[in-house]
Parts: sequence; C-alpha cells; structure tokens
Amino acid sequence: MAAVQTEPARLESVPAGDAPRPRRRRFSLTHWWFTGPATVLFVAFFAYPLAASVYQSFTADQDGATVWVGLRQYRRLVQDPVLLQSLVNTALLLVIQVPVMIGLALVLAGVLNASWLRFRGGWRLVYFLPAVTTLVAYSVVFRVLLKTDGGMVNQLLDGVGVGGVDWLNDATWARISLILSITWRWTGYNAVILLAGLQAIGREQYEAASIDGAGAVTTFTRVIVPQLKPVILFCSITSTIGTLQLFDENYVLTRGGPDNATMTPVLYLYKVGFDQMDFGYAAAIAWVVVLLIGLVSLIQFRLLGKGAR
Repeated sequence: MAAVQTEPARLESVPAGDAPRPRRRRFSLTHWWFTGPATVLFVAFFAYPLAASVYQSFTADQDGATVWVGLRQYRRLVQDPVLLQSLVNTALLLVIQVPVMIGLALVLAGVLNASWLRFRGGWRLVYFLPAVTTLVAYSVVFRVLLKTDGGMVNQLLDGVGVGGVDWLNDATWARISLILSITWRWTGYNAVILLAGLQAIGREQYEAASIDGAGAVTTFTRVIVPQLKPVILFCSITSTIGTLQLFDENYVLTRGGPDNATMTPVLYLYKVGFDQMDFGYAAAIAWVVVLLIGLVSLIQFRLLGKGAR
C-alpha cells in the first residue's frame, strides 16, 4: 500500500504593515469613581491619624511648641507607677475574669443547646440582652445597685443579716465589682457564639459517645469541647482585646479608684491626654496598648490554637 504523501503547508508571509499591534490599555477613571471615596475616608480617618499618633509619641509640648524628644516618652512608661499599676490590674482581669466568663459561657451554651430545655428561643434572647445594652447605661445601673448607702445589693445583704459591703470604695471589692459587671455584660454574648459552634456538631457524636458508655459530663468535656477549640479561641482573643481596651465600665463605676485599684491603660491614657493635656505621652501609652494586644493575642493563639486549625 503506497504511503500517502501530504504537501507541506505553505507559510504565507504577512506584510509587516498588517501585523496585529498590541492593544493599548486606555486609561479609565471609572474605577476611581468607586474606590476614590472609600480611599479618601480611609486615609483621612485611619491612615493619617495612625501615622500622626506614631509621630506624636516621639514629641512633647514645650512652651506651647511641639518638639521632637525621641524615645523620652517611652522611657517615661517604665518609670510611671500608675501605668505599671494599670497593667497589673489588667493582668488580674485577664487571669481571673476572662477564664471565668468563658467557662460560664461554655456551660450556659451547653444548657441552651440541651434538647430537654423548653422555650430555648426565649432563654437565648434573655441571656443575649445584656450584650445589646449600652456600656455606659449598664455601668450606671451597676453603680446604683452597688452604692454603699442605699444600694439594692447592700439592702438585700442587710436583709439576710450579712451586712453591707463597701463595693466601690474598697480596693478589693472594687475589683470584684468590675469583674461582676463585665461578666454580666459579656457572658451571654460569648454563650451565643459558643452555641453556634455546638449546633454545628452532629447529634451522632453524642450518640456514639453514649454507646461507648460516656456520661453527659464526659461527653461534653472529652468529645464536644475539643471540637469547639476554634470557637473558644475566638471568644478568648476577642475577650482579651476587650479587656485590654477596658474604659467605660471602670470610668463610670470607680473612675479608676480607689487608689488606682481599677485603673486600666486606656483609662489612664484618657486622663493623661484630656486631663493633663499631655498628648505625646498619651500617644506612647496608646501604642504600648496596641503592642500588648498583639503580643497577648499571639500567645493565646500559640497556646490554644494548636488543635484549633
């Protein structure tokens, strides 16, 4: 059988003048009409104030003029006893209040997710309501409730024969009052977030644990809680950030007293900036708070985030 020979394809030459030219990209302002307003707002209200605060932390006001002082404001931080006391107070809140609140929220979420609970929608609403209460409003309510003379809490304590407590004027009880108020405000909020995580876990895992002979407590602590690590990590980090930024509650309740027992870095920043008008030092305190938030969040992510991915 003879092989079929094909004629090689002819390459037709294309005149140089007819070669396709690269397409020019026409400059259009259309996308700037959409991104321009957002960019202007971002620069005006975020980027510029951020850069200005960094610059201001290296300056000081001398004889009505702003002068560059280098790291002097940051050296003041190490020697400031009030700031150091505020950091100790914040550390106590992080060590005591945040774990207690997350633990209560976890238990509350487990109860709200129970199949035997009636009117679950109503109970969820009740426990979430404190989260929609304004910070100043609920702080004022707690200040009225915890008044030493005539406060409802002391009236109840007197009624049962325990005796009143100087809630807001004693250092220890002032810290306890602050912890109680924050816990009341944010426990339901974290419980609802944890409840969403619980509802993502299938019922078959409960049934499998029950078949293996695990009780309700063992199932919750050994099977369910490990699967909630990402949600617990989220609640822990957001609660830590909120604690490091604490201002409204202790400002309304105690003004940072007594004897700076409830002073926090943000409240001290406010007093330095707006009472003493020392904006350079206040800017330095603000950046220390930012660094602390990043450092503590990183530590939490390292400790709790190993099995949360």
